[in-house]
Amino acid sequence: MNIHEYQAKEILKKFGAKIPNGIVFFSSDEIDNKIKNLKVKKLILKAQIHAGGRGKAGGIKTVNNIHELKKEAKNLFGKKLVTPQTGAKGKNVKTLYVEESCNVDKEFYLSCLIDRSSSKIAFISSSEGGMDIEKVARDTPEKIVTVKVGLVKSINENYIKKITNSFNLSKKLEKKASDLIQLIYKIMIEKDASLIEINPLVLTKDKDLVCLDAKINFDDNALYRHEDILLLQDSNEIDPIELEAGKHGLSYIKLDGKIGCMVNGAGLAMATLDIIKLYGSEPANFLDVGGGASKEKVSAAFKIILSDKNVKGILINIFGGIMRCDVLAKGVVEAAKEINLSVPLVVRLAGTNVKLGKEILEKSNLKIISANNLSDAAKKIIEATK
Repeated sequence: MNIHEYQAKEILKKFGAKIPNGIVFFSSDEIDNKIKNLKVKKLILKAQIHAGGRGKAGGIKTVNNIHELKKEAKNLFGKKLVTPQTGAKGKNVKTLYVEESCNVDKEFYLSCLIDRSSSKIAFISSSEGGMDIEKVARDTPEKIVTVKVGLVKSINENYIKKITNSFNLSKKLEKKASDLIQLIYKIMIEKDASLIEINPLVLTKDKDLVCLDAKINFDDNALYRHEDILLLQDSNEIDPIELEAGKHGLSYIKLDGKIGCMVNGAGLAMATLDIIKLYGSEPANFLDVGGGASKEKVSAAFKIILSDKNVKGILINIFGGIMRCDVLAKGVVEAAKEINLSVPLVVRLAGTNVKLGKEILEKSNLKIISANNLSDAAKKIIEATK
């Protein structure tokens, strides 16, 4: 789960990190009342969307007075920002954050994330932070430092020195950097975060370390342990179909193709997407109904796929292990009749109660195309959607 910059900064602040004073607002009408809390005249106005690259897309503005702030806020509200992370569709700005500017002397990059290949926490740092960090990583990779640490109560100072070595800090600032790294690690563990990124981490001219920007992602599977984090979710940043799928406990990701997919098991789902592309078409979604889905859950999944207007056909690929093929078949038939199915449907069943499942589909009087294997299923749905 992603959260906004202002929310990430609040978490960092609670754990002891230094951030600029700032306020969040959801309409221009709130500016007059809330701006009283800020003291510095020069302010930074930031669009709050779940994507990086906001600055280059015009989503970050420097303003010198309340008049400029209102003018820029009015221009930003409702604006579509297109960044490398949003894709061509972009994201509409519905929340703004304004904070006090600070006198920046030097910009650094600091992040930590779960490194699955080593089962450790990887800290990534660079003396070259800011908007062009991707360019730094591409053109001068030697300036990117990666340090991996195991699951410990606190990070050894030797590791911290490796992380901050390129920052070239004074002894006093080294202590501040050490404290910051320890608290980031603490957030990572206590809140089940999957990524914490501070870019830039700035050294101010009055010799302080300040988190000028922040991004935190959390492990969706651990949210049941963190009601406070779950409350930070912004439904405006989530595709409505994905939001509906979440209510039914379905793993759904919308894609740009025309063939809807319903599969049980993430590995089988990925194989299904791959074979659709292999035979020349594009999948419309990733959807995993899980290993033990009920008839109601399958029915909900079917409706969610068809709510995507780009879907021109559906491929259902089920291997009945824990999930029985007859349960799936009943769900498919129920949903197809309820919504008056009007697109081609190819079904490949294998495993537990496969004969019973096929019988249910055959007796439904629905126009269902049966497939013997995954390759056969992919060819048939692509042919049916030409």
